[in-house]
Amino acid sequence: MATFVLLPGAGSDSFYWHRVVPMLSNNGHSVVTVDLPYSQKGVGQYEFADLVVDAVTGIAGPLVLVAQSMSAFTAAIVCEKATVDLLVLVAPMVPAPGESAGEWWENTGQPAARREADIEAGRDPDAPMDPRPLFFHDVPEDVVEQVFQREEVAMSDTSFETVWDAQQWPDVPIRVVAGQFDRLFPLDFLKALARERIGVEPDVVEAGHLIALSRPEQLASMLEEYVTSSPG
Repeated sequence: MATFVLLPGAGSDSFYWHRVVPMLSNNGHSVVTVDLPYSQKGVGQYEFADLVVDAVTGIAGPLVLVAQSMSAFTAAIVCEKATVDLLVLVAPMVPAPGESAGEWWENTGQPAARREADIEAGRDPDAPMDPRPLFFHDVPEDVVEQVFQREEVAMSDTSFETVWDAQQWPDVPIRVVAGQFDRLFPLDFLKALARERIGVEPDVVEAGHLIALSRPEQLASMLEEYVTSSPG
């Protein structure tokens, strides 16, 4: 049995994982969800990482850290500060040492990749930003309504400004989960990014960006499989 520590993506909180948590818990695993104070001014990725480290202090392994999207930046720092047996990045902003989340978009070419994917799929690349078709196109409608009934998590600039002050990635096993139909991070883009930056070939789920909301059973099964297949 493992302890899964689940981190939400930007503008989200632990509710993002609410469909995955009972599936892992019912199979005997321990689950810790950590809300990151994205809206708090002056608080950045290193403070986020300290919150996670505090949450996992004293927990016996194996410890599996699971990070959605932007929280990959937080997770990388956590792996420098705590013993993590496995890091799983879900639809991630895979960071590079010396980079901030704000710099990531242009550094990786994400805007051009998304635009190309939109055109290829027949979507208007210049349409105003609408979270429903961008993020929730494959999420069950009842879940979507629950999300939109919750208070919105505003983003402070600090979380985007924090530079990951490192020379290289920590020495920790990493798995990457990518959504085949992710409209924010198109599959080919994310595959290339994961290979280039961390040398990992992503495992692909038939999902959009919010895999824990749209395909919780599949994601939970993958997380458990990663634990049983990891060395040691």
